[in-house]
Amino acid sequence: ELRLKPEVFVHIVGGLLVAFAGFALFRSASRALTTIAVGSVFALALDPIVGVIRRNWGWPRSRSVLLVAGGAIVLVTTVIVGMGPQAVGQARKVTSDIPQTVREFYELPVIGGWLEDNDAATRADEAIEEVPGNISDRSVTRTVEGMVGGALSTVLVLAVTVAVLLDGEYLVAAVHRLLPHRWVKRADEIGHVLYMAIAQYFAGSLAVAALMGVVVLALCLIFGVPLAPLAALWAMITDLIPQVGGFLGGALLGLLALTQGAFVFVVVVGLYGLYLTLENHVISPAVVGH
Repeated sequence: ELRLKPEVFVHIVGGLLVAFAGFALFRSASRALTTIAVGSVFALALDPIVGVIRRNWGWPRSRSVLLVAGGAIVLVTTVIVGMGPQAVGQARKVTSDIPQTVREFYELPVIGGWLEDNDAATRADEAIEEVPGNISDRSVTRTVEGMVGGALSTVLVLAVTVAVLLDGEYLVAAVHRLLPHRWVKRADEIGHVLYMAIAQYFAGSLAVAALMGVVVLALCLIFGVPLAPLAALWAMITDLIPQVGGFLGGALLGLLALTQGAFVFVVVVGLYGLYLTLENHVISPAVVGH
């Protein structure tokens, strides 16, 4: 018969709890580090705006940071609240317009006959009707969990961003105190170079992305493309992704433009492609490069 002393049992249980806690911390470390990194990058990008407010208005850093963070929250909330009801209504219209738009492509040369022979419009209509049947409790649960997780991640990133903006100077001072005196000057020089490079790069990237959102919004409003705010927001976010961001932004824009007919689709996608070329070769090198 195996008998354990109470203190041995306590040590075993405590060791198991510590092991489980360490394993959980290791699994969540990558997500936590990613959140901290993204929040720090946004803080570096927004810090020049905070500096401008402090210099021009004479505000303390805390008030300037709260103004910038509050403005970002109000902007995002306004877009979501204003876009939500319209998105639901226009999304229904998009699904009903796609088959008719596909039929208009029957008149195009080369691919028109192939689309008509394969009855592409009927296939598109059937695919749309099958979508509700493919929605299960599990898929709805996953979608809701993803939305909740995304909202929580956004809140955490915002919290890290505000914390870094507020306490950035104190963190730098703390690092100064930890460094040997002979290294302080060189560390300041390296830190200044890194700050200017990273902060200006991401601030420029955000400015170029915002301009992309404005251009897409204008194209949607001019040609009557539905879900204009959603397309503009998606284009602005994907514009921050290197290499494939332009394609991802244009894919949704093209799909939405398709509901307005073949002519609108060709014109909108063509103008988007022209602006994307202008951004890649002129605007982005000028803004981000500077």
